[in-house]
Amino acid sequence: MTTLDLDAYFARIGWTGEPRPTLEVLRSLHRAHSLGIPFENLEPVLGSAPSLDLADLEAKLVRGERGGYCYEHNTLLWAALRQIGFSVTLLNARVLLGAAPGDIRPRTHMLLRVDVPGEPYAYLADVGFGSVGALLEPIELLENAELSDTPRHHRLVHTPNDGPLEMWELQTEKGGAWEPQYCFTLEPFEAPDFEVINWHVATNPRSPFQKAVYAQRTLAGSHLALSGLSLVETAGDGTIKERLLSGPDEALQVLRDDFGIRLPEGTRLPE
Repeated sequence: MTTLDLDAYFARIGWTGEPRPTLEVLRSLHRAHSLGIPFENLEPVLGSAPSLDLADLEAKLVRGERGGYCYEHNTLLWAALRQIGFSVTLLNARVLLGAAPGDIRPRTHMLLRVDVPGEPYAYLADVGFGSVGALLEPIELLENAELSDTPRHHRLVHTPNDGPLEMWELQTEKGGAWEPQYCFTLEPFEAPDFEVINWHVATNPRSPFQKAVYAQRTLAGSHLALSGLSLVETAGDGTIKERLLSGPDEALQVLRDDFGIRLPEGTRLPE
């Protein structure tokens, strides 16, 4: 399968409009996708690596009432944007969020550079980060660019790098301070590169995605995050409510009722 059913994709994310390669379309499509499809890592938890084949992604994320993680989300958006007429380059980032001082993680996060006809600068697009600090709209690829993607606030800065390419860092405002999310260079990657990275993240026994369920859902006025059995709701004003679920059965119910994730009948989560 080389093309995505755009009408089905637009219906899935609730987007209406004329699909043209404009900045307005990029922004509105990005926000609609972020609000329309949840983040989840259930394939690795259940013992397999998710397919990045476009037909499989369409069946799962568009028609199957499922979510996915970064490679799935951003491959789907990559396909949609290219069909609409945007020029899109795959990039790879090193996640900084949650890293201890001095930790150097591998570059495992997929994101997109999008060139918009008539615009002087490219844009960073990313609908697959999932967290409460994730982009809701694309941000201009320009040093010190800031984006008020309500209710979130982001900026892009350059950080020191020993290599020949400039290092970019996406930050989000939290409690009056800037919190790093991930860093990246503009070196282009190809789809087969992410087949390898996807397999590593999904199947390596030391990968956190193998050890616990991670699900995220961004709503118009709040954000839901499930980490193992810990359910956290973050309101638009930053207020946090947290509760511990009773076990895997309640987690399945929460995934279905609160995250909108439909799993096959008889699915059981590890204890």
